[in-house]
Amino acid sequence: MSPELIAVLAVIGVALVFDYTNGFHDAANAIATSISTRALTPRVALAMAAVGNFIGAHFGAEVAKTVGSGLVKLPTGQASLGIVFAGVIGAIVWNLITWYFGLPSSSSHALIGGLVGSTIAASGTVLWTGIGESVIIPMVLSPMVGFLLGYVVMIAVQWIFRKGHPGKLNRGFRWAQTASAAAMSVGHGMQDAAKTIGIVVLALYVGGFQNDPEFIPEWAFWTSAAVLAAGTYAGGWRIIRTLGRKIIDLRPPEGFAAETVASSVLYFNALVLGAPISTTHTITSAIMGVGATKRLSAVRWGVAGNIVGAWILTFPAAGSIGALMYFLARPLFS
Repeated sequence: MSPELIAVLAVIGVALVFDYTNGFHDAANAIATSISTRALTPRVALAMAAVGNFIGAHFGAEVAKTVGSGLVKLPTGQASLGIVFAGVIGAIVWNLITWYFGLPSSSSHALIGGLVGSTIAASGTVLWTGIGESVIIPMVLSPMVGFLLGYVVMIAVQWIFRKGHPGKLNRGFRWAQTASAAAMSVGHGMQDAAKTIGIVVLALYVGGFQNDPEFIPEWAFWTSAAVLAAGTYAGGWRIIRTLGRKIIDLRPPEGFAAETVASSVLYFNALVLGAPISTTHTITSAIMGVGATKRLSAVRWGVAGNIVGAWILTFPAAGSIGALMYFLARPLFS
């Protein structure tokens, strides 16, 4: 087995470890609201989320291409594989830190931040225009859009069903949440499995095992989807509790509105823009927007502030860890 193949397999291996941590870290994105409103039992919700992630992965090619070739430019060779390896390790470490504290930070931005940090440490080329257009702008806009749409959709739901019986409405919206949670799971797969696929493609390209930086082998879809699904089924209970219970007290109509808004934003960015946005930011901001329709004090802004703080820290923190890991891993890829 050649040194180049060993290096490529090492990068793909850590990418799949990241994929698994992404699954249990972000399981809350798709199912926390359904669990907190008792629309679904925890294990049924996790199983549905795993299947949705698996299906969604096969529709995330544009996001994978953005991650694989639109963020950094690396020459072929083992040194570049070391850069990718270090960046993914940076993302994994930050995922584990935020999971430990129950903070729903963005695995997507951790991955991109880690990759950018290791590339800068190696004096490589960061495609800042691509970062700005595909990461920074969507990172800022998607939570704003999620909050505003969450508020508007919840107002519409309240007005349309204003004369309904609360008990019947709650039962009906619990059923509706099955569909909205499934849609959210597929959207999560479109976004997050695709990012791991992008790293796999980048490793194959810089390792010299394929000439096209945008070609995605079929096995990459299936492998990334399966690992993300397994991680999702393992569950991320600390973060599920934060999203489902600590931001606002959710009822089925509010859970349905938040999931519907978040999945719509994910689909638009994945299928139309090919932008790797954060599922965490999107669902969390939608929950905040829905909660604000009650009254502003219904949202626990202290918890929300901690979450936003983790959002802001993610990119530079994962980048710093990625840079440090580059210097530690460089001798292994020389």
